[in-house]
Amino acid sequence: MRYNQQSIPSIDKIMLQGINLACVRGDRELFRDVNFSLEAGGLMQVRGPNGSGKTSLLRMLCGLSNPAAGEIRWSGTSIRALDGEYYGAMTYIGHLSGTKDDLTVIENLRISSALAGFDIGVDQAKDALGHIGLRGREALPVKVLSQGQRRRVALARLLVCKTPLWILDEPLVALDVAAVKLIQELLEQHLREGGMVVMTTHQEIDITATSTTQLHLA
Repeated sequence: MRYNQQSIPSIDKIMLQGINLACVRGDRELFRDVNFSLEAGGLMQVRGPNGSGKTSLLRMLCGLSNPAAGEIRWSGTSIRALDGEYYGAMTYIGHLSGTKDDLTVIENLRISSALAGFDIGVDQAKDALGHIGLRGREALPVKVLSQGQRRRVALARLLVCKTPLWILDEPLVALDVAAVKLIQELLEQHLREGGMVVMTTHQEIDITATSTTQLHLA
């Protein structure tokens, strides 16, 4: 089912690039010489065994950590130089849901969206939560939800934060079959509209995209 969301800004000329990226943790090098480019409508799936640096790479792309070597560019410019311009174009959802137990479902969505720079009203939040399968649970504290439902709360932000670049770390964790299908449809809609997706997942999922890149970290 298509979600009637506001279109993302046109990004036909924008590209996300990783150039000779390296990651070191302690005295261990997780990866080096990682290169990629991602354009509008493109999907990049980051794969590799546990400890290969998948989450570390995604955190670099979000600007939460610096590569040991190399550079990340957005539209040809280092993301460090762009600062807020880049971060305003990107939505990151980590492998932990990041929800607050004592807040309600709707409070979690509205606050997390506001922190990302998108103030949404009650009706818009309810619409997104209903679409993601949480209708009737909006006023419940998150602490009473299952892990799968908590994950849906976090993923509902994708419906209300209009950014071209989505960076998703294990977005399918704890989700049932119906929820996985819903997220697949949401990702495909975003890609059809010219968005970009970088994601890790241990689950197999077939996503239609203009271009698909498989980035393997040894």
